Amino acid sequence: MFSNDRNIETIGQLVEATKHYLGLQREYMKLDGIEKVVRLITALILVAVLSLLVLLILIYLSFAAAYALQPVVGKAWAFVIVAAFYLFCFLLLLAFRKKWIERPVVRFLASLLMDK
Repeated sequence: MFSNDRNIETIGQLVEATKHYLGLQREYMKLDGIEKVVRLITALILVAVLSLLVLLILIYLSFAAAYALQPVVGKAWAFVIVAAFYLFCFLLLLAFRKKWIERPVVRFLASLLMDK
């Protein structure tokens, strides 16, 4: 009763369908991994390019601010004031790095890598 030709054929079809399904799942996992890596690399390149542009903008604005302050406080002090502003920003960033940088980056990476 259990070993007739129809049951054996059905079991063989089930085994083949399972092999095909597992192959498709493996392929899907590869493609999903590739997609996530590409999205991560794209995000990193975008951040690098935007950071470079912001850095260039800040350099020019810093010189503009220093030259604007020069008639009021003198040439050297104008540059010292601009440098002190950047030191203050650096210290603020250092103090709040977890809240402003680490947590948003972790959330971004988690959403990027865990998104289905």
